[in-house]
Amino acid sequence: MPNAIFDLGLTAEEIAVYAFLMKCEDRRTYTCYPSYKTIGRAIGKSKNTVIKYVNMLEEKGLITKHKTFVVTKDGKAWNGNLMFGIAPIRDALDVYYYHQMWDRNRIPYIKQKKRKKRR
Repeated sequence: MPNAIFDLGLTAEEIAVYAFLMKCEDRRTYTCYPSYKTIGRAIGKSKNTVIKYVNMLEEKGLITKHKTFVVTKDGKAWNGNLMFGIAPIRDALDVYYYHQMWDRNRIPYIKQKKRKKRR
């Protein structure tokens, strides 16, 4: 687990989900295929909570997720588990610093005073 993960302002749950995905990751392809239920059992959270934290990690640029399909012997296609891609930590840090620098909500808005009309 990279030490830079603690510089991103993640919650404990986000770090737990990220750590589990790193544990499951194939080091050659940087992908893994755990289900939401499997992640939830590993970190002690419900499936819906895991979905929320996976989405938050995706927004922060730490992971990507893609749908997979399974074709059975009789030719039917079924949905498979999601494929999670683990992004390099440097890319996630770049996204974090970009948002920190350009986040308009953190910049205080200075309201101009209205001028009085002269008669």
